[in-house]
Amino acid sequence: MDMERAIRVIAQAFKAQARGEAVMPPKVYLPLPAQSDFRAMPAYLAHPACCGIKWINVHPHNRAKGLPTVMGTIILNDPKTGFPLAVLDGLSVTRLRTGAAAGVAARALARRHSRIVGLVGCGAQAFHQVLALVECFQLRQVRVWGYRSGEASRFCASARRRLAVELVPVNTVKDCVCEADIVVTITPSRRPLVKRDWVKPGTHINAIGADAPGKQELDPQILRDAKVVIDDTTQAIHGGEINVPIAKGRFHPRMIHATLGDVLLGRAPGRTKSGELTVFDSTGIAVHDVALGYDIVQQAFRHRRGRSVRFFLTSRV
Repeated sequence: MDMERAIRVIAQAFKAQARGEAVMPPKVYLPLPAQSDFRAMPAYLAHPACCGIKWINVHPHNRAKGLPTVMGTIILNDPKTGFPLAVLDGLSVTRLRTGAAAGVAARALARRHSRIVGLVGCGAQAFHQVLALVECFQLRQVRVWGYRSGEASRFCASARRRLAVELVPVNTVKDCVCEADIVVTITPSRRPLVKRDWVKPGTHINAIGADAPGKQELDPQILRDAKVVIDDTTQAIHGGEINVPIAKGRFHPRMIHATLGDVLLGRAPGRTKSGELTVFDSTGIAVHDVALGYDIVQQAFRHRRGRSVRFFLTSRV
């Protein structure tokens, strides 16, 4: 599964969701001590017919134990019979679908000739964010900021081997975003990191990090000044970038411009002015996990056609 194909699959999933061809109950949170949680994310798509669930955890303190802070599993089933089709690594699919969704959003909302990206946060999902934007735009430079000393430099050194774009580590968030055509925020922050005064006219922002109540990365004034497009209304209000400003009375759900699916279907306009500020509030939706996971499984079956395929059901006590 390459990023170009993932972007096509996710774009179609956005449209299917907007047409009412998907069922996606609200994300279920299982809160745990130490700001940790599990999330259950089921979804069904009518075309292609598939359904499944992602069971994913967030444990912020895992880094000290040498474990990923986010892990997960996706189970896919045949919706006609309930028969289990596959179990997939949820983290791999999550990284790919999150990057692809951001690429779809930027392609729909950012200026066509965007050349500079500001990457605020360089953790586990950051590479796929850049990978998607490289696929969609002729980028000249990516400026990278990280929380920890040396984090941005290490990310750039690693990513340079795989991406044909200049990567530059910077010391401050301001230096990261002030000249960017596209800004990507992908941190677990619970306070605004990007100030309104730092964002130039015409910038598009992919706000990725806020995916639970209390999280936020942007100055609320950015949202008030921008055309705000979301992936899912319920999830965005509950735990997206807009959740804290709504709770504090600094943003209202009526100020949401549209879902990205409606923009892709032409039901709502995307960018209409060069100097317009646009924001995509991405919470991560299960429809995308199921759509991308199913496409991966179908490719695997096509690759295996003509060969024997064995299924194993195991249990361990």
